[in-house]
Amino acid sequence: MKIQRALISVSDKAGVVAFARELASLGIEILSTGGTAKALAAEGVPVRDVSDFTGFPEMLDGRVKTLHPRVHAGLLHLRENPEHQATMKQHGLDTIDLVCVNLYPFEQTIAKENVTFEEAIENIDIGGPTMLRSAAKNHAYVTVVTDPVDYPVVIAELKAHDGATTLATRLRLAQKVYAQQARYDAAIAGYLSGQVAGGASQPFVLALPEGETLRYGENPHQEARFYRDPKPLEACIAWAEILHGKEMSYNNYLDADAALEAVRELAGQPGVAIIKHSNPCGYATGRDLASAFEAAWAGDPVSAFGSVIAVTQAIDLETAKLFANRFIEVIIAPEYAPEALDYLKAKSKNLRVLKLHRPLEPGKPGPALRQINGGLLVQDRDLGLADQWSSPTAATFPDEKRVLGEFGIKVCKHVKSNAIVIVREYAPGCCMLLGMGAGQPNRVDALRKLAVPRAEENIRLMLETDQAYGASPSALRDDVMGGCVLVSDAFFPFPDNIEAAAEAGIRYIIQPGGSKKDEDVVAACDRFGIAMVFTGMRHFRH
Repeated sequence: MKIQRALISVSDKAGVVAFARELASLGIEILSTGGTAKALAAEGVPVRDVSDFTGFPEMLDGRVKTLHPRVHAGLLHLRENPEHQATMKQHGLDTIDLVCVNLYPFEQTIAKENVTFEEAIENIDIGGPTMLRSAAKNHAYVTVVTDPVDYPVVIAELKAHDGATTLATRLRLAQKVYAQQARYDAAIAGYLSGQVAGGASQPFVLALPEGETLRYGENPHQEARFYRDPKPLEACIAWAEILHGKEMSYNNYLDADAALEAVRELAGQPGVAIIKHSNPCGYATGRDLASAFEAAWAGDPVSAFGSVIAVTQAIDLETAKLFANRFIEVIIAPEYAPEALDYLKAKSKNLRVLKLHRPLEPGKPGPALRQINGGLLVQDRDLGLADQWSSPTAATFPDEKRVLGEFGIKVCKHVKSNAIVIVREYAPGCCMLLGMGAGQPNRVDALRKLAVPRAEENIRLMLETDQAYGASPSALRDDVMGGCVLVSDAFFPFPDNIEAAAEAGIRYIIQPGGSKKDEDVVAACDRFGIAMVFTGMRHFRH
């Protein structure tokens, strides 16, 4: 059906003059409102004001202008329904065959600093969404455009089909409208939830733009899609720029996100996180990025094979060269020196090199989502470290170990529960992950069977690769383990964990506390001369 009349009313005027001019050249009458009408007229595009079409003036500071039966009857009537046609003729109503509308910039408004509640409310569009919904519902006859990207598509169809669009295109554009409406309403609902007392209990609304099809999911037989938050508050993997390498896979995105969230804890200093299957297998700070990378890699060289790596600072050529002869899936950094990027591109055609779209900063408060079958779990992000720092043991936890202890908490909170980490200050002010136990059904296994053996294996490698230590294996083990800090993500339910730690030579422990057996655990520490800190903050990561 040939388009005879179009209504155009947009906040984002990018490309709208050219679009309207093309419509007018095809003999389509153009209706418009307010600023859009002025913009089109100023460019010589023939335009008729909506007030002239409805016979009713704009009023209430522009709040009411298109909310009129002449507009919505023109959009909603069924062209092939005799009763609808008779009603239109009886009341002298005319058709509107195309609607081009985008909405008041609500999200941009609330993103501004110091925006007032009143200003936010005034930027909730009413007439625009109403017209879009009417047109999209009646897409069998009406073409609805809300995204400037679709302007040339519509014009091409009009020229190819004697002034009409195809039903397939009208259906696609209608679906796009309702998706956009959902995102718009979700932004408003989210903002208002933050203004309501007890807002956390309000309905949680989530709507995202169209997704990107991935090669497959966690396994080749699973289909997968990736949806991006259009307004992220901080640097994130979803909007990182892929400077080089193959497309990202489903698992790449999961591990890259885990790497960035872990290394975010070290923002402001040279830091590296090496991730394998969502767990940090390497984690370190250093005097510079190169030394931090070497220390992180030494935390578990075997697991680091095929890993995902995130760093806190721009990668220079010296650091880039350390990646040579090491199989790495993804590298994530805030920036790359030009010569470092050239080196990485030459190193491997498959290595994915990602650049963050924003500076790396500590995490901001916000929701963390987890889907379960039939529901969605929403919680605050885990941005804390400790609620307290108290030492209940006879041996006082030394102040000079606090930096190392806090480093240990930062990595432990990103290890799957039950989580045990052993961390070491390998140079003055420089810390590394020496041993890690993750994802075990009980904490003793995480400590005795995983974290301690990994730490001891790394100490053995130190002796083999650096003969300057000049120590026997047992002496070096005792010296290193005696200076390490062991961190647990949750309380120790029984003293057996302390006994296992003492057997390994551990003398410093950090845990949340809060168990019914805390007194027994403290007594065990006193029996072995271990200094322990209670933080009062658990960091489960299921």
